[in-house]
Amino acid sequence: MDKISIVVPVYNEEEAVPIFYKEIEKVIKKIDAEFEILFIDDGSYDKTLNIIKELRKKDKSVKFISFSRNFGKEAGIYAGLLNASGNYICTMDVDLQDPPELLPEMYKYVKSGFDSVATRRVNRKGEPPIRSFFARRFYKLINKMSKLEMVDGARDYRLMDKKFVNAILSMKEYNRYSKGIYSFVGFKTKWLEFENRKRSAGETKWSFGKLVRYGIQGITSFSTALLSIASYSGVILCIIAFIWVIFIIIKTLLFGDPVKGYPSLACILLFVSGIQLLCLGIIGEYLSKTYLEVKRRPIYIENEKEL
Repeated sequence: MDKISIVVPVYNEEEAVPIFYKEIEKVIKKIDAEFEILFIDDGSYDKTLNIIKELRKKDKSVKFISFSRNFGKEAGIYAGLLNASGNYICTMDVDLQDPPELLPEMYKYVKSGFDSVATRRVNRKGEPPIRSFFARRFYKLINKMSKLEMVDGARDYRLMDKKFVNAILSMKEYNRYSKGIYSFVGFKTKWLEFENRKRSAGETKWSFGKLVRYGIQGITSFSTALLSIASYSGVILCIIAFIWVIFIIIKTLLFGDPVKGYPSLACILLFVSGIQLLCLGIIGEYLSKTYLEVKRRPIYIENEKEL
């Protein structure tokens, strides 16, 4: 009999965990397979871990790993994939924005020959308009800058076979961006679409600032286009400067050299300085990622676990 591991990263989700467990319990009864529910507690400081432990007392298919501190959702996904024992592994959020009722259909597709079944939202109904706007712009931008295709609205809700998971685990980078990693490893993937849903309980842990930083991490992890932009900017400015020097020489020879142009000179200096600082910032962003990678620090540190 197949075994499906459901990996659920959680961080301060004491309200959502019991609701999630009840809903997923209804769904797994419809699938002829063995299950384990692996919660990855990402350093929660509320009662999340205690609630998971209570669930485990009455249901041994509930397992958990608790981190020593908050390492982030990407570390939680990695830890879940690394420790899951099933021959099929599903990652999903605890807030029920990932519909559990899609799981039987996802299982049907992986059994029919797909290496993974991924999900995407077809709309962002219920989200703040400004957040939806920037999310759409981000996907258009990263798809132009990267050689990989990042699907707009893609979720981390995905059912994968062991071959697919092993390929993901072979990528041991510290700065992880799962959506890019999924695209990078390839394999045969089926996409399922669903309408956006509200959280079942609690509040999102993703502030606008965190999403921006996560987006920058995605771009720098799977594209070097920003470095190329910095280089092209330098070349273009050099050409403009060369043309401007020729213009000044010709103008001086023809019309003399009256003292003028201080405001325009100040603007040019500020503009060029700004471009230089922007390019240094781009280089610094890539350099910081390299710095973190070469340290070879662990992606996460366990505090306790029951598997």
